[in-house]
Amino acid sequence: MNRAWTFFKAHPYISNVLGYTALFASADLIQQSVLGKNPTGSESEGSAQINWCQTARVAAVGLCFHANFNYHWLRGLERILPGSGAKAVMKKVVLDQLIAAPATISAFYIGLSLLENKDDPLEDWRQKFWMSYKAGVVYWSTMQVTYFTFLFTHSLKRNVQRMLIVKPCFPLLFLF
Repeated sequence: MNRAWTFFKAHPYISNVLGYTALFASADLIQQSVLGKNPTGSESEGSAQINWCQTARVAAVGLCFHANFNYHWLRGLERILPGSGAKAVMKKVVLDQLIAAPATISAFYIGLSLLENKDDPLEDWRQKFWMSYKAGVVYWSTMQVTYFTFLFTHSLKRNVQRMLIVKPCFPLLFLF
């Protein structure tokens, strides 16, 4: 176990990619089982109703886009606006909500639609983008102010990942 921990500390990119993939899959499983929604639109009655293909698609979007984008985005944001002062934090939050939030929400809905082979890959995006964006602005702005202000830069990505189990649940609430 110590070797694995040492490996992941030495290679944060790998732990980031695996972490996002696991968190997106976990959020989808929570959404299907706890909230009782599944891709067919009917109420779930336990683990027998879990749509594992849906979970795999959500994990694939987390793996292919979100993990890579957020890893590089947070590093770049810290490089452009270093520090944890009030001005730097507010600039980071505003930039994130104006640039990264629309990109990640769009990638989520369009990516899932493409993986589901939908005729119109923009349909879900048109229906759900604004609600997801508004929910994300409220949730993430608060979380980011906390992280950018109080957490050390080297632990930022790891701590942001911890909160991601909740973040994917926002767009997933509006999937069906």
